[in-house]
Amino acid sequence: MATSPTSGAGAAYAAFKQDVNMTATELTTWLKTAESKSVGQDSGDGTSIGRHSGEHIVDILHKKKADLTPADEAHLHKVHSYVARHSAQGPHHQQDVATSPWRYSLMNWGHDPLKQ
Repeated sequence: MATSPTSGAGAAYAAFKQDVNMTATELTTWLKTAESKSVGQDSGDGTSIGRHSGEHIVDILHKKKADLTPADEAHLHKVHSYVARHSAQGPHHQQDVATSPWRYSLMNWGHDPLKQ
């Protein structure tokens, strides 16, 4: 990904780094849980779209920015769009957040809304 920080890809990378607030280790551990597996739309192979996304995010987190492929760059945009859209649809009551499917779904995409 040989682009300048002000290019579209650079902006997408910056947004991705802001949106994804879980480490590769945290996300890998999360994706193995029953809670992770309990949410999301099936991608057709028995695994949710979000969990597939989480696996791709882990791969991206292990790469240097310069080593990102065009498919990785496209996924940066997809992650940002999903996190922005889904974050706006949160539960109406704060006490419902910790164990909500809403939070679990966002976590499959690398974003824990309870993490500072």
